[in-house]
Amino acid sequence: MTSGTAGQVAAVNPTLDTTPVSRPSREEAERAVEVLLRWAGDDPKREGLLDTPKRVVRAYEDFFSGYEIDPDDLLRRTFEETDGYDEMVLLRDIRFESHCEHHVVPIIGRAHVAYLPKKRVVGISKLARVVEAYSKRLQIQEKMTAQIANSIQTALEPRGVAVVVEAAHQCMTTRGIHKPGVSMVTSRMLGAFRDNAGTRREFLALIGKSQSYEAS
Repeated sequence: MTSGTAGQVAAVNPTLDTTPVSRPSREEAERAVEVLLRWAGDDPKREGLLDTPKRVVRAYEDFFSGYEIDPDDLLRRTFEETDGYDEMVLLRDIRFESHCEHHVVPIIGRAHVAYLPKKRVVGISKLARVVEAYSKRLQIQEKMTAQIANSIQTALEPRGVAVVVEAAHQCMTTRGIHKPGVSMVTSRMLGAFRDNAGTRREFLALIGKSQSYEAS
């Protein structure tokens, strides 16, 4: 997301819409921010706002850097020398920051990701990077939860994948209904985590969830 000229960018994951997106130039993006500042009722030419359009565009490069990352590529390098390890691999409390695709305001939360290896395992940091890749896009939480699980299932072909995401949505806490302190929980269970209640309970206990969630 660093191009300074207009161009086209296609989604990098085959599970996403791969229709090329026409991307404006950096200068056009900065002018768009100026328009929004004027619409809000302020003067983008005053001292405090002079560099705000540039700062906003740079911030967007960070907020939405996930469009430049292929999650499948992150999971491509796997390891088979595991001495037959076939128990749960769990990475919990992965903090993430995303943005609601409806209002472009932050979604801040944490994800818990687990899988049951069949033959291959992946470097543990890659699970966090997959969460990062999908979260740094305009999102709804339900879709992000499914994308993370589906990507791991496709790449590793494990006996099961489980993903639970908990997040606060500022489109609900700072606007609209104004209900702070509310969090949304979504889950995606595949394979043994969906079919085996004991495996699912073990996962939920390990992430500190005593109640059961419906597999989705």
